[in-house]
Amino acid sequence: MSEPIRLARRVAEIAGCSRSEAEQYIQGGWVRVDGRIVELPQHPVSSETVSLDPDARLDAVEPATLLLHKPPGLDVFNDATALAAFIEPAAQWDGDASGVRRLHRHFHRLQPLVPLDREASGLIVLTQDGRVRRRLTEDLSAIEQEFVVEVDGTLAPWGLARLNHGLEFEGRKLPPGKVSWQNEVRLRFALKGVRPGQLQAMCAQVGLQVVSLRRLRIGRVSLAKMPVGAWRYLPVGERL
Repeated sequence: MSEPIRLARRVAEIAGCSRSEAEQYIQGGWVRVDGRIVELPQHPVSSETVSLDPDARLDAVEPATLLLHKPPGLDVFNDATALAAFIEPAAQWDGDASGVRRLHRHFHRLQPLVPLDREASGLIVLTQDGRVRRRLTEDLSAIEQEFVVEVDGTLAPWGLARLNHGLEFEGRKLPPGKVSWQNEVRLRFALKGVRPGQLQAMCAQVGLQVVSLRRLRIGRVSLAKMPVGAWRYLPVGERL
């Protein structure tokens, strides 16, 4: 048996390319060792069969952004263990039309953004991309979010008008929003700068109790038909 060498060196020999190009092929998920994709250039190989995908391209590996349909009860903002156990390749939505090639590295160091209450369901953004992180932290107050809220109780006089404009939360006057009835028990909210607990507090001020809450949209990106528990990629260049 030959002495182990780095996978990048073996790929460079097979492909007749530079070591840096070999590393790029490996990190892009184009290299298999005994039929299994390996993404680590330093992975040791000796007598294993190493193959390079004939469609391999020297594209830069972009940081990933995932969109998750969070189920109620999952706390992705305070429990990293829960997130790691929940986000897995098998849960990728079969309707994902992003064209992004799934890589193992896409599931590491994902940061959840745009807080959503633990008991709520709906759209969550998880990212490795600093550009997305800055957009959803520095500019979040200017980004509209849309929710559908099932409620119980009797709406107070002028309650709908007050939900649209005229309420306070945590001692601050809320900016105007767009609130309307979707049906007899569900309200649709389109608001900017939403904070955890805000929608429940708004409803309570007009005589309503929140039964369930789901976030449908963040900026330009919507939940669409993605089922609960599934995720999809946000393609690089698609703006939130």
